[in-house]
Amino acid sequence: MTHAHFLARRKRLLKAIGDGVAIVPTAPEVIRNRDAHHPYRFDSYFWYLTGFPEPEAVAVLVGGKRPKSILFCREKHEEREIWDGYRYGPKAAKAAFGFDAAYPIEQLDKKLPELLVNRDTLWHAIGHDAEWDARITKALNAVRSQTRAGKRAPRAIHDLRAELDAMRLVKDGTEAAIQQRAADIASAGHARAMRACRPGMAEYELEAELTYEFRKRGADAHAYTPIVAGGANACVLHYVENNKLLNNHTLVLIDAGCEVEGYAADITRTFPVNGRFNAAQKDVYEIVLAAQDAAFAATAPGRHFMEAHDAAVRVLTQGLIDLKLVTGNLDNLIEKGDFRRFYMHRTGHWLGLDVHDAGEYKVGDQWTTLQQGMTVTVEPGLYIRPADDIPPALAGIGIRIEDDVRVTETGCDIYTTAPKTVAEIEEVMRRD
Repeated sequence: MTHAHFLARRKRLLKAIGDGVAIVPTAPEVIRNRDAHHPYRFDSYFWYLTGFPEPEAVAVLVGGKRPKSILFCREKHEEREIWDGYRYGPKAAKAAFGFDAAYPIEQLDKKLPELLVNRDTLWHAIGHDAEWDARITKALNAVRSQTRAGKRAPRAIHDLRAELDAMRLVKDGTEAAIQQRAADIASAGHARAMRACRPGMAEYELEAELTYEFRKRGADAHAYTPIVAGGANACVLHYVENNKLLNNHTLVLIDAGCEVEGYAADITRTFPVNGRFNAAQKDVYEIVLAAQDAAFAATAPGRHFMEAHDAAVRVLTQGLIDLKLVTGNLDNLIEKGDFRRFYMHRTGHWLGLDVHDAGEYKVGDQWTTLQQGMTVTVEPGLYIRPADDIPPALAGIGIRIEDDVRVTETGCDIYTTAPKTVAEIEEVMRRD
């Protein structure tokens, strides 16, 4: 992504905050154990505005007649660079990332009160981090202590996330290209897992196939902890142990996606461990696939967010009737929510820099209306947990099918291309 895109976003935010000041820190480094760190991952809001990859950094945007964006970051440090790698330092970062000014991070607490003086509004992610709330309160009090000198602190504090969430909800063409690349890599990973799958393998072996393909193709990391759930494990929605053996004549559900330049792909595929669906598995699978197609048809500009879910629920509930898992009138069953025993989550979520991305789903009593450029997942499923009233052929079948979708001018485009129909899956898994 070119730095011009980040600069344009900062200018857009500066216009929105008027005479205010916005403070946007990146994420801290996190200790895994003793002196070993988790792999570093920047804060999504900070990255959205800066593209700056290093920890210990803060962006301060100062609005008004002469708006400016300021970066505070680590100084150059020859010894630390020997151990930890390259650092931009303020001078190089200012030039490379298009800031109006840049200072060492150690100067932040001194300069922050100066930047807040006589400003109308402070914009900050209130309540997100107690240490940052305290740090900003200290800066505000430093300004308030100078009241008799004619200086005043911001009189209002607004939650910056609301403004940035609205910006992040609609992706531009650059973001769309990155999301497509992430989807392509993730799709290849799922296809690889299908080709590798054999009865008797461990779930974590398929996870390893995904990881290999993601990294081989240049993804930065998994976008979230992958789910590789064989058999009835697929009926546990957030199953992540991935340590059981894959049994013949069962299905395996894989929910996994990669991250590219901060943007997540999120795909779920369910397929037979031995490469061939049996009759009961195929019946359930075709219902879920039809539900996804109905949801795609309801994903278009001008439609509200929940229309895709409602369309999927209607198909799934009729499928449950056909499977004789529920009985009664279709509309009554939907109204009573009887389907929730077998389908207990929504049909999608926003997707972007976070796998469950920023943005409101509902404003007041109204669901958010879809606009061109929004990105959502579409992920219906059926989860038939073993029970006394469940036919043995259906017991333990858990199926979810998930794709990543961009809202277009007239409908939607599907980013993800991993094999999905029964014929496609069986073909890619065929062992000649």
